[in-house]
Amino acid sequence: MKGVVLAMCYMLLFINSNAQSNPSNALEVHQNLDIDPITHQIDSIMSHGIQNHAFPGAQLLVAKDNEIIFHKAYGFHTYDSIQSVRLNDIYDLASVTKIAGPLPVIMKLVDEKKFELDVPFSTYWKPWRKRKDKKELTLRQILSHQAGLTPYIVFLSKVMKNGKLKRKFIKTSSSKKFQRQGYPNIFVKNSFQRKMHRIINRSKVSDDKTYKYSGLTFLIFPELISQLTQTDYATYLQNQFYKPLGAQTLGFNPSTKKFTNAIVPTENDTLFRKDLVKGWVHDENASLLGGVSGNAGLFGTAEDLAKIMQLYQNYGSYKGRQLLSEQTVKEFTRIQFPENENRRGLGFDKPLIGNDTLSLKDAYPSPLASSSSFGHSGFTGTFVWADPENQLVFIFLSNRVYPTRTHRKLYELNIRTALQDVFYKAFLK
Repeated sequence: MKGVVLAMCYMLLFINSNAQSNPSNALEVHQNLDIDPITHQIDSIMSHGIQNHAFPGAQLLVAKDNEIIFHKAYGFHTYDSIQSVRLNDIYDLASVTKIAGPLPVIMKLVDEKKFELDVPFSTYWKPWRKRKDKKELTLRQILSHQAGLTPYIVFLSKVMKNGKLKRKFIKTSSSKKFQRQGYPNIFVKNSFQRKMHRIINRSKVSDDKTYKYSGLTFLIFPELISQLTQTDYATYLQNQFYKPLGAQTLGFNPSTKKFTNAIVPTENDTLFRKDLVKGWVHDENASLLGGVSGNAGLFGTAEDLAKIMQLYQNYGSYKGRQLLSEQTVKEFTRIQFPENENRRGLGFDKPLIGNDTLSLKDAYPSPLASSSSFGHSGFTGTFVWADPENQLVFIFLSNRVYPTRTHRKLYELNIRTALQDVFYKAFLK
């Protein structure tokens, strides 16, 4: 037992000294803040997570009053302890894509009166006009997960048989009919997107209109956005949001771009890619769309994520430029159906109802987060949150799915909520 404790002490010292000795990995902090007590608590929680294999490495960025006050990296890309996590590493953001990809565009289209929240979604997505169970569903119901849609469809099962990829849908090299690249040696048939959409269009809808999380329409949104804007979805995002924000790393398929930043790997995939996935989207559904989707697929750094979360925190304004109307952002970030015990905003996650009355272990997020706060989590171990009332942005990035998605210690140890709570307690004294 003594040997185990001693080994843990050495590990803790190694993690902290590694973070402090590497300039690109070191703590960045606002010079006027007494950060020592906070840093000690954060270091302890992060080290505990690494030691318990919640993640091999992670980083945390916190901004207060539109200024980064804390940014520190911990651990390594993998458990072999070879490549240290650095502050400018690029992460697979998983479902954070939903609020950083299609959602700002949808808000802009609402501003421009090209989208209305309370008219049938079939007004814009024509295939639903012939679906009795979908034709009256509204965008408000869909974005707040109140529509009764099927939660998830495993489209990978459509391209595999007996553990092997069907050559009907997947090729190892590109051609005229196979141009959607999901991995270096995986090219998906162009028409498979239409097949996905048909399956979504025909999917079941529950008559019970209560909170049920579904990401299906986020697989549709990129195509619909392209139709409504007459511009490619990814291009529109870059031109209307990422470039104005100066968020240079936010985007899809980073392996196809010339970033000098390291890209953090996700899962050692033994089924589909048969490789350690790195620089290509982890989510299989997004992969089958060539890595460009609305449900997942977005990559970026903590600093670039902080920019879009500050845009939301300031209700559509960033550095004096109003990219979205205040009214629309406030509408999207408020709870929509509290009477149905549904905490969600429009696309955004919100604190649990009655969160401020809960203990830290039961709360989501910190029980000290204001009711006006909002954010989203991602399957790969990412989490972003903005609190307009307290002017606090919280960004946590990890690859908890390494080496496999069965690793759930990040949730079991409640690490992200505990980290967030440290900062609330520091600022709300």
